[in-house]
Amino acid sequence: MVSAIYKTEHYEMVLKSGDMERCMEKLIWHLEDPRVGQSYPNFYAAKLAGKFVKVVLAGTGGDELFGGYPWRYYRIAASTDFEDYVDNYYLYWQRLVPNRLLQRIFSPVWDKVKHVWTRDILESVLKKRKDSLERPQDYVNNSLYLEAKTFLHGLLLVEDKLSMAYSLESRVPFLDDDLVGFAAQLPVDYKLKKLDQVLKINENEPGRKRDIYFQKTQDGKAILKETLRRYVPNGIVDQEKQGFSAPDASWFRGESIEYVKRTILDKKAKIFDYMDYDTARELIQEHLEGKQNRRLFIWSLLNFELWLKTFLS
Repeated sequence: MVSAIYKTEHYEMVLKSGDMERCMEKLIWHLEDPRVGQSYPNFYAAKLAGKFVKVVLAGTGGDELFGGYPWRYYRIAASTDFEDYVDNYYLYWQRLVPNRLLQRIFSPVWDKVKHVWTRDILESVLKKRKDSLERPQDYVNNSLYLEAKTFLHGLLLVEDKLSMAYSLESRVPFLDDDLVGFAAQLPVDYKLKKLDQVLKINENEPGRKRDIYFQKTQDGKAILKETLRRYVPNGIVDQEKQGFSAPDASWFRGESIEYVKRTILDKKAKIFDYMDYDTARELIQEHLEGKQNRRLFIWSLLNFELWLKTFLS
């Protein structure tokens, strides 16, 4: 639709599970350190763009500056006090391994890591502004600041390294100094329109709670959307947010199941110098049997295993 309006040339690439498997070693080499989030879609996007141009614009930073992940901000905005805020925020990010299994899964190196507790690390950062956290808007602003200083940094590393893998210069106009300064001073109500409602998850609401909650909180980046209405149809502006990721949850159970088994269910895999095989296998098996969505955990193990083979062999 945008291409038709502005008479631009658009290109598409369809990725399959085999594309993920084939690029992993090269991807790890260029990234140089393990990554929890998927990166191979960025890798292929850079490869495609590199065939036509040498400089591109990327939207990195738009979400972090303007509240592009509304479902997690509404969750923390409903916090009753600081401790509740830390718990709500931590439970969103703590997505790979349940805390109750940490000692089991890291048993080979537990003596070296048992003093590390990720919730304490998060709280130590968040409490720097503890005295100024009074309203839902304060909780959201505090989280936006943290993500801009941490999560965004990782996205920029991926953007830079994978674009340069194809000699492509990637520029990020959302991170212009003046624009960042402006966004940081905007009231939260210019980013999340429904914050005055402080939406909560109703555990008794019929239907799929997660889907209902996402639907009710689909309003991030409000000021950006209102600005864009001048230039593109409402049908584009009002579309639901989509992440830039492949359907690896189903791939790991289907087309890539043998790749998963071959890479990280082998007892000789290097990751099991650091992790307990039986615990990891139990978690992976839950995903393969459709009992839990462990896609990020499986991706992280694949990533870590290939990183160990690439850089520590």
